[in-house]
Amino acid sequence: MAYLRRAAFVALSVALYGSMPSKAAEPIGQAIRIKTEVSGASGPLVVTDPVHRDERIRTSRSGLGQFVFRDGSKLAVGAGSSVVIDKFVFDDSRSVQKLTVAAAKGTFRWISGNSGHSAYQILTPAGTIGVRGTVFDFYVGGDGTTAVVLLSGAAEFCGRGGCQQLTRRCDCVVARPNGDMTDTRRVDRSILRTLGNQQALPFLSGRQQLSPGWSGTGCGLSAEIQIRPDRVRPLVAPPPEPAPPVETPPQPKPPKPDKPHKPDKPHKPDKPHKPDKPQKPEKPGKPDKHDKSWHDKPNKFDRSDRPRNRDYSHDRSRVRSFGRR
Repeated sequence: MAYLRRAAFVALSVALYGSMPSKAAEPIGQAIRIKTEVSGASGPLVVTDPVHRDERIRTSRSGLGQFVFRDGSKLAVGAGSSVVIDKFVFDDSRSVQKLTVAAAKGTFRWISGNSGHSAYQILTPAGTIGVRGTVFDFYVGGDGTTAVVLLSGAAEFCGRGGCQQLTRRCDCVVARPNGDMTDTRRVDRSILRTLGNQQALPFLSGRQQLSPGWSGTGCGLSAEIQIRPDRVRPLVAPPPEPAPPVETPPQPKPPKPDKPHKPDKPHKPDKPHKPDKPQKPEKPGKPDKHDKSWHDKPNKFDRSDRPRNRDYSHDRSRVRSFGRR
C-alpha cells in the first residue's frame, strides 16, 4: 500500500514538472500590450505577463501582442501569428549574447535593442534574417513564403538561393522555401498580390495600429491601397481614441410653449325676424251725400256763356224803365 502511494506521488510530480515551461523562473521579457487574444505556454496572456525562453506565442485572427525583452529589443506579433523565442543568452551588461526568434507564420515587427548586431537572428521557413541595428517588418505565409521590408538601418536575408542586402528604407525582398528569391526593390502594392494575401504586412498598410514609439513609415503602402481600391481592398481606418469628457454646465431647459387656446365656438346666427304682415288697407268711406241747396243751382245770370265782366247796370235801368211804362 505504501509503495502504491509513493508511486502515485512520483507520477504526479513528474506530470506537474513536465507541464511547466522551461526556465519559467527566469523571464526574458514581458507583454506590454495585448489586444483581443494572445496566448503563451500557460494560457492567455495579459499586460505585464512574463515571456520565457522556448515559449510559443500565438495570436487570434484579430489579436495583437507587443513584447519587450530584457535588452530593450521589441517584437510586435500581428494577427494570426505564431512565434517561439528559441534562444536567449543574457549577460550582466544588460545585453544578450544570443537571441533567436523562430517565426512559423504571421506578421511581425522587429526593433533592435542594446545588444550587438550579431546577437540577433530571425528564422523563417524560407531563410534567415540577419539584423544590423534595424527596424523591419516581416511576413510568413502559410506555405512558408517570406517577405521582409526594411524601415531603418540595414538587414540581410539569406536562403537556399543566396542572400539579398536591404540597405535603404522601404527595401523589400520576397523568398520561398524552394530557394526562389526576388531581387531587392522598393515595396509597393504588388507585394500583396505576390504574397496572395491582402492582409499581409498590416502594420504598413494600417490594418493594425501599434503603440507610439513602435510605429514607422508605411512606405506609401497604405496610400497606394486607398488610391487604387479597384485592385486592392480599401482600408477602414481604426476609430480614433475617444476624447476625454468635457464638463459643460447644464443648459436651461427651454420653456414649454403655451398650449394654444381652443377657439371659441362660433355663435349660432340669430334667426331672421319674420316680417310683419301688411295691414289691410281701410275700406274707403262712402262719400258724404251732397246737400242740394239753392246755391248749387246755376244762376241764370251767372252763365258761363256770358261774359262775366259785362256791366248789367244799364240793362237793369232799361228793365226798370220798361216796367214803368
